[in-house]
Amino acid sequence: MSVPEFFATPGYGDTQLAKMHYNQAVRVGDRVEISGQGGWDDDWHFPDALEDEIVQAFDNVERTLALAGASWRDVIAVDSYHVPTADDSIGDDHNRVMVEQFRARMGERAPIWTEIGVTALGAPGMRVEIRVTAIVGDNG
Repeated sequence: MSVPEFFATPGYGDTQLAKMHYNQAVRVGDRVEISGQGGWDDDWHFPDALEDEIVQAFDNVERTLALAGASWRDVIAVDSYHVPTADDSIGDDHNRVMVEQFRARMGERAPIWTEIGVTALGAPGMRVEIRVTAIVGDNG
């Protein structure tokens, strides 16, 4: 049986580990799970534009995966949480950027994806959070 190895992303991950007592990623064998990543910078600031926040969240997923020896090309499952911008759905402004980022970062691989609308996330003003599972070396 493999032993879990935990990772705190330098910068914001170190802060969250000290303040909130959680890590950003865990690797067990070839499987990597990460905690939800938002569009924050190391000082916990969020971009004004939703598109920039989503792209930054994807960058933070990439950064956290890399610590555990994985990449977007290894991702098999995505759960994303969104504060909706439309009355009857999450909104095309979220979906367009999410799909653009999947295509840009994952190539031909299409993960399974669960997209969830929520009323609030973990930080004031936060509009998106992305959590993934990766199998290292399984890049399609």
